Amino acid sequence: MTPKDKFSTFACSMDKRYSIKAPKILLEQWIEKGEHEQQDFKFEISDAKKIARSLAAFSNTSGGRLLVGVKDNGVVAGVRSEEELFMLQSAAEMYCQPPVQLQYEEWQVQGKKVLEVKVPYQDEYLIKAPDKEGHYKVYIRVKDQNLLANGVYVRYWKARKQGRHIQIQYTALEKAFLQILNDKGALTKSQIMKRLHISSKQTDNMLIDFMLLDLVQLKMTEEGYYYSLCEQNQG
Repeated sequence: MTPKDKFSTFACSMDKRYSIKAPKILLEQWIEKGEHEQQDFKFEISDAKKIARSLAAFSNTSGGRLLVGVKDNGVVAGVRSEEELFMLQSAAEMYCQPPVQLQYEEWQVQGKKVLEVKVPYQDEYLIKAPDKEGHYKVYIRVKDQNLLANGVYVRYWKARKQGRHIQIQYTALEKAFLQILNDKGALTKSQIMKRLHISSKQTDNMLIDFMLLDLVQLKMTEEGYYYSLCEQNQG
């Protein structure tokens, strides 16, 4: 069976997950907004494991869409190969744990095909995808980036999901913890450990407890993970 025959068979089997839309105004409005937390441009799909990280990040954050056939600068190039649909489905079903259910819509703009891939948000579990070494990790979407979630975030997410009851003894250690965040602003976990002279486990537990109480927030960036007081608790 040729790739074209495979594509025809696969597309027919996708029923309600795949539809075609006529031009253009809505799509152009999306492209004008650029890449952001809920939108990513893909010139082509050539690596199922890499695209799985995008799918997982969208699903773990607030959902989103991929526009395949659009360059990073917003120029519409069109979908280059019908095999890209297979690559997307492989990413969603084989390299996302648990699998992600995608929806597809095709747009025709200036004689070029753009594939819209809708990624739903779900909050029942965290989706994992393989990193560059093949280890399955949790990713989240921050602005236009897919970032690896750290262990504190994963434990915090699970505790919040379970509705864990929090009881904190406000000792000198907890007071000092809040004071350094108030004085220094955003700090890394390592910086907190050094200033308080406590273990990694103690720091993790305290961070998670105060995050669950909405007293401390985690900011993830490409440079690292930073903890600070929530805005209403600063000062």
